[in-house]
Order: sequence, then C-alpha cells, then structure tokens
Amino acid sequence: MLIAPSILSADFANLERDLQRIANADWAHVDVMDNHFVPNLTLGLPIVEALLRVTPIPLDCHLMIDDPDRWAPAYAEAGAHSVTFHIEAAHDPRKLAADLRAAGARSCMALKPGTPFAPYEELLDVVDMVLVMTVEPGFGGQSFMADQLPKVRQVREAVARRGGEILIEVDGGVSAATIEQCAEAGADVFVAGSAVYGAEDAAAAVDQLRDLATACAHPS
Repeated sequence: MLIAPSILSADFANLERDLQRIANADWAHVDVMDNHFVPNLTLGLPIVEALLRVTPIPLDCHLMIDDPDRWAPAYAEAGAHSVTFHIEAAHDPRKLAADLRAAGARSCMALKPGTPFAPYEELLDVVDMVLVMTVEPGFGGQSFMADQLPKVRQVREAVARRGGEILIEVDGGVSAATIEQCAEAGADVFVAGSAVYGAEDAAAAVDQLRDLATACAHPS
C-alpha cells in the first residue's frame, strides 16, 4: 500500500519544506496541468527539476497536458520515478509508454471518470501502473466519486488475469473516510492532497492512511 501525497495541496512558496513534511510517504504526487487539457495551470518541467534536487522521496508526475507524446519523456529523463499520461490525450500510447520506460521511469496511463477501461486493457503489457481518477482532473479538494470503484475492480481483475506487477492508483477525494473503499476495490497506490496537507501533522496523516489501506487490502 503506497501513499503518494499530492503537493497540489502544499504551500507552493515552501515546496521543499512541505516535501520534508511527507518524508515518510512512499512517493510525492506532482500534478502538472497546462490549462488546455484541464482548466487549470500549475507547474511544469523546470519546477519538477528543482523538486528532484531536494525531494526525500520519489516523484510521481501526473501530466494533465495536451500532447504528452511530445512532452512526457522529458519528465522521465529528468529523473521522475513515475510518469503518468492521460489516455485521452496520447496519440500513440504504446510508443509513449515504451519511451517513458526507456528513459528510466515507470509508465502509467490515467483514465478520466468518463473514460472506460476496456478499450485500453491491451495496454497493460506496456504500462507499470493504471491511474483511475476518482474526481474530474483539474482541481484539488473535490468530492470522491464512489461510482469509479467498479472501474478500479475491473482494472484489478484484468491485471490478475494477465499477471505481472502492475499497480493501480486512485487520485481524487482520497481520505481516511474513503481510502478503505479504494483498497477493497483493488487499488494499491493512493493519492491524497488535502487529507494530508490539511492535517496538523502531515506525517501522521500519511501513516494513518497507510494503516487504513493495509487493513483493507484486496487479496492478491
């Protein structure tokens, strides 16, 4: 059970400090938005490169951008541990996944709430993780969409059929109140923003979330 706090909920004026606050987490989730694919603008490659110099934990970069085929490999080349592209934006997801792996990162495909998984199941042989969005991408602090849990189960069942070590990540509205549902459905990577950075003790919130998820983990 991996906890990946989203720095979208951190203090952008003190990102190095706020990365240290979650040093006990597994990854730091970095939301890259371009104001085209989603109606929000956050940060890009120069900031990620700076974060990579100071982060105590691996970076999990979630690219909510147009034309990830062109832009995503640079994040892998910079040293991101995991690079996620949206299947809705990728022109050649199979080649993109291969490019990310070749550059040294885990390749991950993300699905918006309205995007079905079945048409993309064949890509499980080229990705290392599938991100099921449990809110509409673009802004933090949204309410968890429980109607996405059947999709998490669908991905878990497909991974079990095919074998291999593929992680399933959920992002959006994950908190102490919702993480158990996600773990039971088959997720094993949990992105939490306000649930961690809104807590008085971010590290304690990370530990609590991990304990809750572990207690409800799906049978492997």
